[in-house]
Amino acid sequence: MPIEVDVAVLGGGPGGYTAAVRAAQAGKTVAIIERDKLGGTCLHRGCIPSKSLLRSAEVYATIREAASYGIEVPGQGISVKWEGVANRKSSIVEQLHKGLQALMAQHRIQVVRGNGRIMGPTIFSPRSGAVAVDLPDGESETVVPRNLIIATGSRPRRLEGLPYDGEFVATSDEALEWPALPASAIIVGGGVIGVEWASMLSDFGTKVTLVETAERLVPGEDKDVSAELAKLLKKRGVEIHVGAKLDVGSCKVEGGAVRVEIAVKGGTAALSAERMLVSVGRQGNVEGMGFENTDVRTEGGFVKVNPATLQTGEPHIYAIGDCIGGVQLAHAAMHEAAVAVDHLLGRADGTVRAADRDIPRCIYSRPEAASIGWTEEGAKAGGLDVKTARIPLRVLGKALVHGEPDGFAKVVADKATGDLLGVHLVGARATDLIAEASLAKLLDAVPWEIGRAIHPHPTLSEALQEVMAALDGVAGHG
Repeated sequence: MPIEVDVAVLGGGPGGYTAAVRAAQAGKTVAIIERDKLGGTCLHRGCIPSKSLLRSAEVYATIREAASYGIEVPGQGISVKWEGVANRKSSIVEQLHKGLQALMAQHRIQVVRGNGRIMGPTIFSPRSGAVAVDLPDGESETVVPRNLIIATGSRPRRLEGLPYDGEFVATSDEALEWPALPASAIIVGGGVIGVEWASMLSDFGTKVTLVETAERLVPGEDKDVSAELAKLLKKRGVEIHVGAKLDVGSCKVEGGAVRVEIAVKGGTAALSAERMLVSVGRQGNVEGMGFENTDVRTEGGFVKVNPATLQTGEPHIYAIGDCIGGVQLAHAAMHEAAVAVDHLLGRADGTVRAADRDIPRCIYSRPEAASIGWTEEGAKAGGLDVKTARIPLRVLGKALVHGEPDGFAKVVADKATGDLLGVHLVGARATDLIAEASLAKLLDAVPWEIGRAIHPHPTLSEALQEVMAALDGVAGHG
């Protein structure tokens, strides 16, 4: 007999399991179909394991700089035990995975493990949307929902022609499982993932070369953010090539090293390293899902949806998260889960989907970077007349006390109305601080309101108070 539920979710990543829990909390019967493990890319091959490695790298870098805090490290110094770093990462992932399994049980969500494929009208249902599931033991199961949510996620995009082997030439998924820390690495792609890996590996002592096709790192961010991150990475010894194009055909793995040529202004450059990490974006998992049996359509490699309701071409089938493109972040998928579930529940006061630019964007490098809203150049290109303010974090007592004075806070506002357009942070704990700016955007707060809110001293949160006040020329440390 088929499994009949109110809501089925195809994919158990952050978007999928959030949608499942939200529907279950509303009293609906729910099933998740997941071919791998609950938690998806974020938990097993992305956010959590990479941030664990970044934290270990940060601790190592801090200990190396212990003398600046008046702390003497005795003996022959310190070293990285990669096995211990990897074990800590795996332990955190496993703990969170068990927590998700318990959460599913708590809400009586049925988890069906296997490859799911959407069917058209069948004997089980007069309309499309039932899911045929191939189980690991070779058997099959059918899930028949009243509403289906597609949350199949994404995977690293590969450059055709590179000799990927997961060891010498790897995507970020595979690099997480490197058995040893490389002495040198070439990172192709200067976006968020590339910058995070460059930061982490350089903190561990790896010689890093970063190659980016665009004229600056993280080209989607404010130019000031790009410049600051590049400056600080170079200061730590990272070699950066921007406006550079990889010659895919030149890539060779020989003698225990990767050799490749890049086209740069004025000619070519030959690069060599123990490993090469390729981080050039992600593509949606949309193949083999049975969309051809339905009116679900793809566009540019992602599921096409109504941008407000997240419905596909089939009103009872929704799609959320990385598989629809846009902002491919776990918290974006969780937000979209709330939008989709509230809509299928018919809630009049349901969650309204945020504009892509109003979803916080975080880079977990050292120092961190975080942004929300318009960049200065983007706002100007959009025809807005803006005013900006920027303060260095080194004016804050807490930044100096913690030995992390690098970075800045920047605000972009509408000159005529005073409306808050964007906030950009580079510095310690920037990814935590951006939440205040996100709340301000949600509540339509203006800069002077944030500047007047009392922020505790000494804290890094004062950066937001100071930069908002600086917009009106009244910053306490301006």
